[in-house]
Amino acid sequence: MKKWLVPLIIIGVLVFGMYRWAVGFNNTAVEYQENAKTAWSKVESSYQRRNDLIGNLVKTVQGAADFEKSTLTEVINARAKATSVNINAGDLTPEKMAQFQQAQQGLTGALSKLLVSVERYPELKANQNFLELQSQLEGTENRINVARDRFNEDVNTYNKLIKKFPGSFLARLFGFDEMSRYKSDAGSENAPDVDFKF
Repeated sequence: MKKWLVPLIIIGVLVFGMYRWAVGFNNTAVEYQENAKTAWSKVESSYQRRNDLIGNLVKTVQGAADFEKSTLTEVINARAKATSVNINAGDLTPEKMAQFQQAQQGLTGALSKLLVSVERYPELKANQNFLELQSQLEGTENRINVARDRFNEDVNTYNKLIKKFPGSFLARLFGFDEMSRYKSDAGSENAPDVDFKF
């Protein structure tokens, strides 16, 4: 066997090994990134379900005589704003995530105000359609929370892969960027001020 053949075989094995490692990293990163994007789609789907339910809730409440028009208008406007903010799953920047969260938080606040206002309307509280929609909304809020948690878990798995060395080198080389997590709404770390008056 010729002496020059041994180094050539060693170099060939090293190059092949590095190639397999790079391909393996790339494929894993793509898989984790796509999992996170799918999880984001489920977050959006849960919010869309809530928006659809709110539309039906507003129609039910509008049928009540003398219900506060300003409260309904606030919910309708907040819902329109929330449905107008969409984010491409491949472009989840912190700024766009904050914009999305702000729109959803505005709708959550308006919806809360609507549900508190309903307490003053016994005919609505006894309306079967309203009670069913209210129950579905509560379930949807739970779905939203679960979907956001799963999204954050998938983002965490992806981000760890692309940040750990030596994967961080390949991530830069292949153009894999860190994804933003869904963060809690501003002020949610503070306990609500509850005042019971008897």
